[in-house]
Amino acid sequence: MSDEATADALADGRADVTVSAPNVLAKGYHDLVRFAMTLRSPGHAPIDSVRDVLHVGKVTAVLPVDLARCELVLLRQFRLPAHLATGMGELTEIVAGHVEAGETPIEAAFRECVEEIGVRPSALYEIFQFIPVPGSSDEHAFLYLGLVDAADIPERAGAADEKEATRPMRVPIDIALAALERKIMRNGFLLMALQWLALNRDRLDAIVARPPAAR
Repeated sequence: MSDEATADALADGRADVTVSAPNVLAKGYHDLVRFAMTLRSPGHAPIDSVRDVLHVGKVTAVLPVDLARCELVLLRQFRLPAHLATGMGELTEIVAGHVEAGETPIEAAFRECVEEIGVRPSALYEIFQFIPVPGSSDEHAFLYLGLVDAADIPERAGAADEKEATRPMRVPIDIALAALERKIMRNGFLLMALQWLALNRDRLDAIVARPPAAR
């Protein structure tokens, strides 16, 4: 089998599964929904089970970079779940937020940048899509590289109607990658974005030479 065929065998695929209508267990910022399902696979008896899913839906995320200054624009924000998990809820993050009704992920990415770091990127380039917690949530994330002018970043930002306060900060790429090596940050979106940057830093000029993601 060729390397390409071997890689293709790793791709996500469709399952032979029957899923019930959703039963909402609790409504909140994210609804908790229960499903009954039957999963079938060749040579095995069907598996009946019940699964509870936190309904999050599509989210968008942006790694803002100023290539001229070799800087990233990150932000600080308090997260209660992180505080409950580790006692350290003041996180370093990249831009991220929900894709609202009627928006595309890229439209949401531009909006979230304005809200969270106070600057609209000049262009966005899709990095990859991922499902952060496939065992318990239907969250589907779209990650972009965003080109920004770090000199325009304000001291504070955040959407007042969402009762959030974010503190944007300019960070040299070398410093951000050194912090990644020290394992002192725990935000999954940030860690994946920085790992991607570490792998692709030498290709950034070629990546941004391509047409940006369609608006």
